Amino acid sequence: MTKLLIDECLSAELALMARERGHHEASHVVWIGKSGWKDWGLKEILLQEDWVFVTWNCKDFRGPKGAPGSKGVFADVPIHAGLVCIDGPTGMNLELQRFLFGFVLDELDQQPDLTNQILEVSIDESGESVDILRYELPAES
Repeated sequence: MTKLLIDECLSAELALMARERGHHEASHVVWIGKSGWKDWGLKEILLQEDWVFVTWNCKDFRGPKGAPGSKGVFADVPIHAGLVCIDGPTGMNLELQRFLFGFVLDELDQQPDLTNQILEVSIDESGESVDILRYELPAES
């Protein structure tokens, strides 16, 4: 199963959800003693320990939505375990986090390997439509 690390901007409940679904190595940034770490510091841990990072701060890691890989922590990374972006509104409550993360887990059940990929799950402003997008980063040449 996929080794997931949940960012501290998201609830630790997501790591428990992942464990219940068979991702037994799922953890939370706080649980591994990295609370308050800057993105560039987390980058080293993610790469060294092959974590798939789950975050709401998508832009910080993949760069702008319209130009992924042009900026961000993963812009210069040739190979990584993967990135999951949960794109919800500011102040997303636990119920919405769990709802969107459920789509992530469903997608990982179908295709667990996220090597050099980003999986984005987003909800529209009306809260009625969820989009799931998976793409390469770095982009295929």
